[in-house]
Amino acid sequence: MILLDLVDIILYFGYGMVIVAAMLAIGFPLWIASKNPKSLVGTGIGLGSILVLFLLAWLLSSSEVYSSYAEFGVDESLSKFIGGILNLVYILAGLAVFGILYSEITKSLKNG
Repeated sequence: MILLDLVDIILYFGYGMVIVAAMLAIGFPLWIASKNPKSLVGTGIGLGSILVLFLLAWLLSSSEVYSSYAEFGVDESLSKFIGGILNLVYILAGLAVFGILYSEITKSLKNG
């Protein structure tokens, strides 16, 4: 019984540490950004471009609901949202592969 109480204490301590780490991971960048607001421009551009890509991916997705999805409570709007997220992942993966190939090819052409 004492061992279970010790395990509970350790688990609650771990939960607390995760919460503190999450608060610090969110708080420090905000604190640093408040000192230099111009540093937020790049972040805003990045978030805006991800939002535009998601909008494009969401517009390309279908809202078709199969009977196997309906049993899990998926309706048309949720199906379209999930399709948009999946399309966004495909677009970002394609852009990453394209970027890697482009950088490798340009690097090999420069080094000749």
